[in-house]
This record gives sequence, C-alpha cells and structure tokens, in this order.
Amino acid sequence: MPQVLEFKLPDLGEGLTEAEIVRWLVEVGDVVAIDQPVVEVETAKAMVEVPCPYGGVVTARFGEEGSELPVGAPLLTVAVGSGGGADEGAGSGSGAGEVESSGNVLVGYGTGAPVARRRRVRPTALTAAAPARVPVAAVPDPASGPAVAPVQAPAPAPAAAPVSAAPAASAPVSVPGAAPDAVLGPVAVVSPLVRKLARQHGVDLRQLVGSGPDGLILRADVESAIRALEEGAGVASLTAVPRPEAVTESASRAVARQSAHRIPLRGVRGAVADKLARSRREIPDATCWVDADATELMAARAAMNSTGGPAAGPKVSVLALLARICTAALARFPELNSTVDLEAREIVRLPEVHLGFAAQTERGLVVPVVRDAQARNAESIGAEIARLTEAARAGRLTPAELTGGTFTLNNYGVFGVDGSTPIINHPEAAMLGVGRIVPKPWVHQGELAVRQVVQLSLTFDHRVCDGGTAGGFLRYIADCVEQPAVLLRTL
Repeated sequence: MPQVLEFKLPDLGEGLTEAEIVRWLVEVGDVVAIDQPVVEVETAKAMVEVPCPYGGVVTARFGEEGSELPVGAPLLTVAVGSGGGADEGAGSGSGAGEVESSGNVLVGYGTGAPVARRRRVRPTALTAAAPARVPVAAVPDPASGPAVAPVQAPAPAPAAAPVSAAPAASAPVSVPGAAPDAVLGPVAVVSPLVRKLARQHGVDLRQLVGSGPDGLILRADVESAIRALEEGAGVASLTAVPRPEAVTESASRAVARQSAHRIPLRGVRGAVADKLARSRREIPDATCWVDADATELMAARAAMNSTGGPAAGPKVSVLALLARICTAALARFPELNSTVDLEAREIVRLPEVHLGFAAQTERGLVVPVVRDAQARNAESIGAEIARLTEAARAGRLTPAELTGGTFTLNNYGVFGVDGSTPIINHPEAAMLGVGRIVPKPWVHQGELAVRQVVQLSLTFDHRVCDGGTAGGFLRYIADCVEQPAVLLRTL
C-alpha cells in the first residue's frame, strides 16, 4: 500500500521564518520526482523554488498563491510507494515501509535524479477516496481553543447559513463568512500571524469559515471580520449620539482604521524595515560629508571608454570607479571594514571587502554584494555590478548574493538628489553615499569656473573609529575623485 507523506515548508536559512507562495508548479494528481521543484516562494531575501524530497503523486496542496506560510507549515502531501503512480523515475520506495527521499529541500542540493515529466493522472481509489486534510496549528491559542491534530475537513456550510462573530466581552456582531454555532469545531488556521491578528481585534476564529482550500482561514477572512466589527461599533456609537461633534473618540478611530489603506509590512519591505530599525537601535552612527570636484574623474572615465579595438572591454560605469576607490580607501582605513561583536565586546576587522551596493527594484530596495571586491579592478567590479543588478531586477538573486556584505556604497544621485544621511546596513560599520554629479560654480586654480560637483557622505559606527579616521577616509575618497591619479599608487 502506498504511503501519504506530508512535506512541510523547510527552513530556507538566513533566519527566515516565513514565505509567501508566489506560484504553484504542480497540481493535485500530478506525478513528481525526487527533488522536483513544486512551488515558488518569496522570502524576505529572494525568490526560491522549493523541491519536494519525495517522489509520488500529489494528493493535496496547502495554501493559495499569495498566502503567507510560516516555516514548518504543511505545503503538500505526496502518495509514495507501490500504487502511487510514481514508478517512472520518481524514486519511490520498494514497499510501504520504505520511502526513498533525498532529505534535501533547496534547488541545487538534490540527489541529481532526473526530473520526471509532469503529468496528470486520472482519479484512482487513492486520490478519489483520500479525505481532504486541514492543517491545524499545533500550539494552544486562547482565541481558538486547545490545539488539535489534523482532521478531516467538514462538509461546506450552506451559502445561506447565518453569520456572526463574537468579540471578547461584547455582544455578537454579524460578520460575513462566519459559521453557525452548531458547526463549531477545530479551527483551520495555519499562520500564527492570522491567529495573532484575530486575538488583537477580538475575532473568534471558531465562528469563521475560511475562504482557503478545505475551509482554511486566511488573513483576508480575519480582516473582513474586523471590518464588519468596526462598522458595527461605528454605527452603534453614531446611533446613540446623533450629533457629529459628539462622536466618541473610539468610534472615530474605528472609522479611521476602516478608511485607511493598509499595506502588509512583510517580504522585502518588512525585511528592510527590521534591518534599518535594528541599525538605529544598536549602532551609534555619525555622518560627515564633503563636496568634491568630479570633473577629472568624469574625464578619466570618458578616456577609458573611448578606447576601441578588439581588446576593448565593457564600458566602465561611474559606480564601478567609485567602488574601486572605496576598496583602496578601505585598505588605508581598515577600521571601517569591520563589525562589532556585542557579546565579546570586540571590534572585528574583516580581511576581505565584500562590497554591497543599493539597488532599487520593483520588489523594493535590495543590496547585492560583490564578493572579494578588494581583489578586483574597476572593470571586474563593473561587470559584477551589472550582473547582480540584472538579477535583482528579475528577482533571481539568491540569499547568498544578498548577505555577507562588509561595506555598502549607496548611489542615491540616480534619484536626482544631492545629499543624504545613509543608515548603516547592519551589522556593517559604514556606508558611503554619493549624490548626483551636476555642473556648479567652483573655484578651480584660483578662478571661478563651472565644474562637475558631487556631494559625498559617510555614515559610520562611532564605536569602531572616531571622527579623525572617518574624516581621513572620506577625504581620501574625495581626493581620488578630484585627482584620479592618486588612485594609481594603490594599483
């Protein structure tokens, strides 16, 4: 007899605790092979294809596209073994007691077994008779009763069933999508975030019928119930006191919450928010800045890119030149290529420069990392920046390409602004900001002239160095911008 195994959302590393389902790659009834990608998820770091370690027939999926699941929540179930329809390269076990699996969960780390062609099978006694399973949280919840094991899904409630939701310490209020008291039972909720949201707003999950598969309660169901409760509270207050100027403060807040547009702080935006908040909490930062004449730097770049012939490489960007200048400056001032170990109360100076650069994409701000930038020339750094930027815009960056930076370069001049006070990319010690390069009046060789001027700003961790070191670093950057020949000493 085949076994039905449950595959849960694996630990994707880098401290990630949840992921959003972007696209299912298999359907119920499909045959999958060992390590075949079954779902594409988006974490706070990148898009990841998750492979299933089992080979067999998909009997159930958990979670709709766009829903968010915590690590450890069920993703799908697979029937493996004899009779599972997965004997064509799926790697199923030889018997009911033996199940072959890779034990791997990330693409690129599988067994190397060939991926079977995805095909749909007709309903059999296995797929037709298998009851739908509802994943239920395994932790107690005061708003939903004791935890229970997965159970068979109850029959769908009639469309015309009466609806109600009872907030804590208040009379029942009508809520769209609620179930009648007669069918109360185990609560079909996977996400602890949904449970927390319900507790905060006094929504009884036992009285809701979810819109997800097999009645799974989604965030949208709880938010709909919250809106209904707030509408009821607002109407009750306005009825009791008809004059507009006498509306209670609580009713006003309820109306404001109802009309406000709420954007979930999750994914890339949530990760950025957490990291910036941590930087502000933990790092005593300071900022210094200077204006520099970039006319000679722009002339040097034009000369580099004007070289023709078959030996000419790709064009060198201004960002690549600034990145190369940064690596030279960090060699002179290694204090800024470090991090602080709070537990050991030590400053850790890092031997390699892994240079991050800020890149704005449709998914939000990301910081790809150029590895071992200290060993690259401007052309090599520019090529790697171009590759990582293209991957960032396409959403193909891996978690490894977004982590491990030791110093960050932020070119906010592309947004048409001159200056900024960057927030350090925790746990790094400094970030260099570069404004736009524009023609400005400038005293050059004792005379007033129009020159290409740029503002450079350095935000640094005051624990790793004092103003003298930070000022020396920034002044060296400015000197290289104004006189690129200064950089030749370090080449």
